[in-house]
Amino acid sequence: MKTIFSGIQPSGTITIGNYIGAMMQFVELQNDYNCYFCIVDQHAITVPQDRLELRKNIRSLAALYLAVGIDPEKATLFIQSEVPAHAQAGWMMQCISYIGELERMTQFKDKSSGKDAVSASLLTYPPLMAADILLYNTDLVPVGDDQKQHMELTRDLAERFNRKYGEILTIPDIRLPEVGARIMSLQEPTKKMSKSDPNKKAFITPLDEPNQITKKIKSAVTDSEGIVKFDNVNKAGISNLLSIYSILANKTIPELEEMYHGKGYGDFKGDLADVVVNVFKPIQEKYNHLMESSELDRILDEGAQKANQVASKTLKKMENAMGLGRKRR
Repeated sequence: MKTIFSGIQPSGTITIGNYIGAMMQFVELQNDYNCYFCIVDQHAITVPQDRLELRKNIRSLAALYLAVGIDPEKATLFIQSEVPAHAQAGWMMQCISYIGELERMTQFKDKSSGKDAVSASLLTYPPLMAADILLYNTDLVPVGDDQKQHMELTRDLAERFNRKYGEILTIPDIRLPEVGARIMSLQEPTKKMSKSDPNKKAFITPLDEPNQITKKIKSAVTDSEGIVKFDNVNKAGISNLLSIYSILANKTIPELEEMYHGKGYGDFKGDLADVVVNVFKPIQEKYNHLMESSELDRILDEGAQKANQVASKTLKKMENAMGLGRKRR
């Protein structure tokens, strides 16, 4: 089987956009690919983090991965900082990266814009991301549009390493989500939904209470026309809600348009809220069980052990190729 790698930062609860665009698809991918799902906590500290909050978020994200359907018998789930090869290979990738190409990264420009000072890690985390991926001989990396540039850099670094030191690293391909790549804000439907949005009504998380979900959907920005019809240009708000409904209820958008022909946004939003609540109810139940059990730690321990075995082999090949340390057989 081909290998897939994906990493999510533990910087707060994921949104319904992350769930649709990534986690829902991960559950399917684990049946056909050799999957590594990594909680990239070392990436999270490129910006200041509260120590206790970060620990809580790491555990919460791990429980959520399992609650949505990731099977530890099929996929490897682990925490980045528990596999030392990531930081070691990340430094090696930094050493073959150029400052100019890192400064051209759109996310670095966005996150550093208007600030008096930013950490060096904000500039150099793309080589660490490259190391995360390359350590597992990854064939495919599922990413959203916002990570395409970083993936192109990862490919460039892998090819550069191989030219200099021999054919050690697998060149990964980008796998864009087939659906749900861009679920938009509930309050600004021309902007991508984000968990860092200061307006809490702009996003839904899988751990929101049912009444929170209902309130957020009912207050979602639409338009004054009152017709349930998909039109991304003129009706961005209702089109975004139709996309969410379509994916979670497994109905086509034309079917939904027919269902709500002659009905208003109130009926539509009420039904959509029920759909979202019912999708997340069993996930929340499993999540709460895992957070209180020792099973989660056992799964993460086993995941770290599996990941260490694979990553360490690649790291040794990289070190030998670059001439680091003593010659290893």
